[in-house]
Amino acid sequence: MKRGRLPLTALRSFEVAGRLESFTLAAQELFISQAAVSRQIRELETLLGEALFERRHRGVHLTDSGSKLLAILTLSFDRIDECLEEIQSRPATAAVTISVEPSFAACWLVPRLPEFRERHPEIDVTIDADSRLIEFRGGQAEIAIRHSASVTAWPRTESGRLADVRMVPVAAPTLLNPGQAIVRPEDMLRHTLLHEETRDVWFRWFEAAGIAMPEIARGPVYADGGLVMQAVLRGQGIALMDDIFAEEEIRAGRLLRLSDLAVAHGAYWLVARSFERLAPPASLFVRWISSRIETF
Repeated sequence: MKRGRLPLTALRSFEVAGRLESFTLAAQELFISQAAVSRQIRELETLLGEALFERRHRGVHLTDSGSKLLAILTLSFDRIDECLEEIQSRPATAAVTISVEPSFAACWLVPRLPEFRERHPEIDVTIDADSRLIEFRGGQAEIAIRHSASVTAWPRTESGRLADVRMVPVAAPTLLNPGQAIVRPEDMLRHTLLHEETRDVWFRWFEAAGIAMPEIARGPVYADGGLVMQAVLRGQGIALMDDIFAEEEIRAGRLLRLSDLAVAHGAYWLVARSFERLAPPASLFVRWISSRIETF
């Protein structure tokens, strides 16, 4: 097919729909109607004389031909996007945008960010605290920091382990009144337990301690670790915190570590489209945060 006759609009719609495996989500990303996405893809299939999707009651799935075309298109569009970003005029001040898990941003990165700014005052840092995955396309962050209990890689990206997560029980000194010292793990059940997202981690911690955690030991559930940190610092209960989050607060005497027992809870990962192709400010940030975590 001659380049001048390439159906670029239809190819763009197909690439987004194939990548997301949804006509609805493709329409949202492209800011057009679902009907328009469907029509463009049908026109492309008619032009090629072959189906690119299997249309099922609960969604769409790529055919073998569709998967082959998607792999080429996604790589091509990503390369075009990178080239346009490189050509586009850049601000006079160097800058880097990082997409970060909210709890990591609040409890670890923001308190230590002045260290990076002191080393590299010429670089402006933008923190996008959002747990949603990003595609690293134009206008988005260049680096992401993600937590996962099991996933170690994400499509069309590179990832590197930043830090393992070990959850330890902590409390504010003001919570433990005279005569209420935590001597045994079961002593914690006398206090309110604070939870992040679910109660599963506390159940796993007590199981590791050899204790069956009763259902009545419930306590409030918070959306992320930053909120749990605020609650535990104010003496609202005992929390399981990532030890890299609690480290500074324990050293300062604002929190007490109540047991040496820790339970593993996945890891934090540095994620980028390509670490070798990062802009210099982003590369400097990656080197700094990697070395800073290693000192813990």
